[in-house]
Amino acid sequence: MKYRTLGRTGIKVSPYCLGAMMFGGAANADHEDAIRLIHKALDAGINFVDTADAYWRGESEEILGKALKGGRRDEVVLATKAHLPMGEDPNQQGNSRRWIVRALDDSLRRLQTDHVDLFQIHRPAPDTDVEETLSALTDLMRAGKVRAIGSSTFPASEIVEAQWVAERRGLQRFRTEQPPYSILDRGIEREVLPVVERYGMGALVWSPLAQGMLTGRYRKDGKRPESVRANFGFRHLSDERRLDAVERLIPVAEEAGLSLTHLAMGFAVAHPAVTSAILGPRTMEQLDDLLAGAETELSDEVLDRIDEIVPPGTGVGALDMDYDTPAVQQARLRRRPPGERAAA
Repeated sequence: MKYRTLGRTGIKVSPYCLGAMMFGGAANADHEDAIRLIHKALDAGINFVDTADAYWRGESEEILGKALKGGRRDEVVLATKAHLPMGEDPNQQGNSRRWIVRALDDSLRRLQTDHVDLFQIHRPAPDTDVEETLSALTDLMRAGKVRAIGSSTFPASEIVEAQWVAERRGLQRFRTEQPPYSILDRGIEREVLPVVERYGMGALVWSPLAQGMLTGRYRKDGKRPESVRANFGFRHLSDERRLDAVERLIPVAEEAGLSLTHLAMGFAVAHPAVTSAILGPRTMEQLDDLLAGAETELSDEVLDRIDEIVPPGTGVGALDMDYDTPAVQQARLRRRPPGERAAA
């Protein structure tokens, strides 16, 4: 395994990061099986593991805590996230100091550790000043509970704002960003990845297989496979435009002597701004397949053919769980009140 530096933190991480979203709940509820999978990944040289408190209401973190007991904790660069709802109480979510401090303590308890190497804010919170968030994170770092901080799925403008606020207020700054990135979802190449490079941040990208669409299991004229993600009813899994792109990518992979999965993973880690791509295996078979392609390097010819199918900086449709600003989500924020439109 060839390790990379996570931004300018000096922390060395594997180019594949083990994502723990499939451990627990309706994904893989067998804790012992999930622990064996985690150990297999670590034995293969993966030293970067990412989870979040919201993954099955903390069960993913609990499984990781069990897996890393007995001396394996020090082998791992351990990352988790906070922001998404963890209860009915409206204050059990978001980016406020009140919630972040509690959320981290809860995560540390579940993970059975006294610190995490990377603590990330899972999504932006338009109702909270980023100064409030960075101030709380700075205090958690000074308390020794966190080694580095990062953001996840932040627009480029909010990444820049957070960097400026940190500099002007003397606060710790985000050292990483975790955006969605795959052959089908290349929008971050336009602004997010250049901003990440400009500020010396590490990028650990999620969904490099486009929620399973780049495994070859989703075909345009075939029956949709049963999967945990399909059961959530994600619309992007049946988007005809995305399925058309998959059909065009399959021969590219075949002519390169690769599976579609290995083509997709090789693409995700080829961008110079990307530090690590997050794997989300649910079974040992899936992990073995992903590990088998760990050394895949795509030629310029193959990358050029991918560019022809999905041009740089663009996407095919959109992931349902990607972040949209409030003005995109709420029509009232894009329209003047009726009485003011004519006067304007």
